[in-house]
Amino acid sequence: MDLDIKQIQDEVENKSEFIERLTSEISSVIVGQKYMIDRLLVGLLADGHILLEGVPGLAKTLAVKSLAAGIKANFQRIQFTPDLLPADLIGTMIYNPQKAEFFVKKGPIFTNIILADEINRAPAKVQSALLEAMQERQVTIGEKTHKLDEPFLVLATQNPIEQEGTYPLPEAQVDRFMLKLKIDYPSQEEERLIMDRMTVGGDIIVNAVVTAGDILEARRVVTGIYVDEKVKDYILNVVFATREPARYGLSELADFIAYGASPRASIYLNLAAKAHAFLKGRGYITPEDIKAIGHDVLRHRIIITYEAEAEETTADDIVQKIFDTIEVP
Repeated sequence: MDLDIKQIQDEVENKSEFIERLTSEISSVIVGQKYMIDRLLVGLLADGHILLEGVPGLAKTLAVKSLAAGIKANFQRIQFTPDLLPADLIGTMIYNPQKAEFFVKKGPIFTNIILADEINRAPAKVQSALLEAMQERQVTIGEKTHKLDEPFLVLATQNPIEQEGTYPLPEAQVDRFMLKLKIDYPSQEEERLIMDRMTVGGDIIVNAVVTAGDILEARRVVTGIYVDEKVKDYILNVVFATREPARYGLSELADFIAYGASPRASIYLNLAAKAHAFLKGRGYITPEDIKAIGHDVLRHRIIITYEAEAEETTADDIVQKIFDTIEVP
């Protein structure tokens, strides 16, 4: 087993060289926001879609565009609006009168990286069309199903403070996102650098330093990262504590949780922790990887009760309490 871990470690060190180059290119545009950049890379490496939530002006869109620019892959930005139709996203059948037949005109979803900007402004029909693409990695147009290219990654943004003209994402669709990121304001020092960088004129060019093949090869290594049986049990204990809190000595949380995390939480905690370990240059995951990524995987999978809202207890508070209580192997 030790020999296997050493082989994995060597592969991780060999295949993770591009991470520093890619991070450097993104950081040439984005000041600070290390948490957001790291989690974007986790989603990229773990093949998981990401929902970024934050008030306007926190560089959510710019960070996604910078990440896409650093990769030699196709990128599409889709501005979600209330009048958007599913055909605007996935494409449609168009009649050719000269040949007296229909042909498929593919939509912008046929790309590698999609920025779904302000995703909660799109109506339910559009969100449903996106759901098939996110989960099945395929799109149905007419009677034909079309496979999407790999890598395929949806990076969606939403504004939590604006409710007019928005359509809250259904729980089923939110569950399709591996990570939900809460983006916060930069520090005063970081904002000073932002102000200096963005007020001198001229465009900052992000060079494409990674190929799609590099990403797919890195994903292969990530899936092979070693997970000890005790760490797997730790993941399951954390997830099951959201469903049966009393069983883990967390009876006080029972009235705050309407529904616990789905089985996807266990899968995504495992995969995201592997990607986090990869970023740290390790061929194995530790409980600290689970804790580091846990809030992002779980916060949108725990449905809180009205009592929790009345007590001003959030899903993040519940996750933190679980991590503070569950014994670390």
